[in-house]
Amino acid sequence: MAANAAPLIDKRDYHESCAACKIEQMKDSDAGIPFKLLILVWVITLAAALPISSLFPFLYFMVRDLHIADKEEDISYYAGYVGSSFMLGRALTSLLWGLVADKYGRKPVIVFGTFIVVIFNTLFGVSVNFWMAIITRFLLGSLSGTLGPLRAYASEICSREHQALGMSVISTSWGIGLVIGPAVGGLLAQPAEKYPQVFSQNSIFGRFPYFLPCLVISAFSFVASILCLWLPETIHAHNKENIAQKAAMEEGDIYESAESYKVEVYEPRPTVSQKILLRDWPLMSAIMVYCVFQLHDMAYSEIFSLWAVSSRRLGGLHFDSADVGGVLSITGVGMLVFQLSVYTWMERILGPVMVSRIGAVLTIPLLTTYPFLANLSGPILLLLLNCASMLKNILAISITTGLLVLQNRAVTKERRGAANGISMTAMSLCKAIGPAAGGSLLSYAQGRLDANFLPGVHLVFFMLNVVEFVGLIMTFRPFLVVPDDGLSSSASDRESLLS
Repeated sequence: MAANAAPLIDKRDYHESCAACKIEQMKDSDAGIPFKLLILVWVITLAAALPISSLFPFLYFMVRDLHIADKEEDISYYAGYVGSSFMLGRALTSLLWGLVADKYGRKPVIVFGTFIVVIFNTLFGVSVNFWMAIITRFLLGSLSGTLGPLRAYASEICSREHQALGMSVISTSWGIGLVIGPAVGGLLAQPAEKYPQVFSQNSIFGRFPYFLPCLVISAFSFVASILCLWLPETIHAHNKENIAQKAAMEEGDIYESAESYKVEVYEPRPTVSQKILLRDWPLMSAIMVYCVFQLHDMAYSEIFSLWAVSSRRLGGLHFDSADVGGVLSITGVGMLVFQLSVYTWMERILGPVMVSRIGAVLTIPLLTTYPFLANLSGPILLLLLNCASMLKNILAISITTGLLVLQNRAVTKERRGAANGISMTAMSLCKAIGPAAGGSLLSYAQGRLDANFLPGVHLVFFMLNVVEFVGLIMTFRPFLVVPDDGLSSSASDRESLLS
C-alpha cells in the first residue's frame, strides 16, 4: 500500500442501507445494552426451547398409551428414544445451518427454524403410533436450526462488555423454556381426564390427549416467527467494491485507496477454511467441556421427569404430569431471578470458568440426595424437591452460560455462525445420547431394586455424578484453554497462524 493511502474504513463511514452497519454504529457509539433486541432474542429462544422439554411430563404416559412397551419397566426405555430423536436430527444439521447463517445471514435461518416448530410440533401432538412420534420429533430437530445462529446473533448485537449478558439472555430463556415447557405439558396433557367439564372425551383433545400442549406451544412459535421479521441482520450484505470506491473518492485517491477499503468493518473476509475452526483449541476445548455438561443435563432432565412419575414400587415419586409441571415451574422462577440478578455479577468477579467449576462441585453432593427423597411424602417432599430442583437447574445454567461466553470469545465475528454450528452439532450428539442413555439406565436400575451395591435409582444418580465429575476435571488445563482477553485480535491471530 502506498504511504499516502487511506486508512481502513473509519467507523463513522457506515452504509446507510445495511442493517449490520447500523448495529456496528450502535455498538461503536456506546449506546448501552440493546434491550429491545435482547427481548426479541429472549422470546425467539423461548419458542425454540419449549418443544424440546414440553413432552417430559407426559412422555411416560404417551409411550404407555402407544402400547409399544410390554412391561412397566420398559416404558422409560422407549421414552428415551423419543426424547433422543429430536437431538439426533439437530446433530445432523446444526453445522449446515451454521454455515448457511454465515453465508446468507442469521435472520433467514432464525425465521425458517422458528416457523418449522409450528408444523412439526403440532404433528407430534397427534401421533397415532410410536414411529410417527419418532419421525416428527426427528424432523423438528433437523429443520429447526435456530439456536446456533441465535447465540451468534446475541453476541454480535452486544459490545464486549455486554456479551456475558447476551449469552445470559440465551441461557436464561433456554432454561426457562426447559421449565415452562414441562409446565405446559404437565398441565395441559390429557385435558379430557383433568378438566372433563371443559374438554369432552369425544373432542379432538379427548382422542388426542397430548395435542393441546403441542398446539399451545405451536401457537406461541407462530407469534415468535412473526416477531423474527423485526430482527435486523448482523451479517453485512452490501457490495464491498461500491463502499471502497465511495470511501476512496472522498479521500481523492480512488486507485490507491480502493484496495485498502476492502476490510472487515463491513464485510468479513472468508480467508480461513471452516476446517481451521476444528484446529482452534480454545474453541474446541470449550465445546468439548460444554458437551459433557450438556450430556449430563439432558440425561438429568429425562431421568427426573421419568423418575418423578414412576411408581413408588420402582423407587419413584408417583407424581402425575401436573405435579411434575408444578415443580419445574417453580424451578423456572428461581432460575430467572438468579440469571437476572446474580449471574452477571458473579461472572464479572469470578470469571466464567470459575463459575462453571463451582457449579459442578456443588451439583455432585446435591444429586446424591435425590434417591432419598423417595422416602418422603406430603409437604416436606414437595418443599425439598422444589429446593433441590431449583438449585440443580441454577447450577446447570451457570455452567452453561460460562462456557457459551468462552466459545463466542474464542472466534471472530465472521466465524461465529460456523463455530456455533460445530458446537450445536457436538452438543446435539451428546443430547441425543442423553435421553436414550438416561431412559435405558433408569429402566435397568428399576429392575435391580434388591442389588447390594447402588440399588435402584441410586445407580442412576451415581452415574449422573460420574459424568458431572468428568466435566469438572475437564475445566482445568490441558483440557480447557481460556481464550485471550483481546477477542478480535487474538482470534484473528490464531486463524492466521492456523492457516
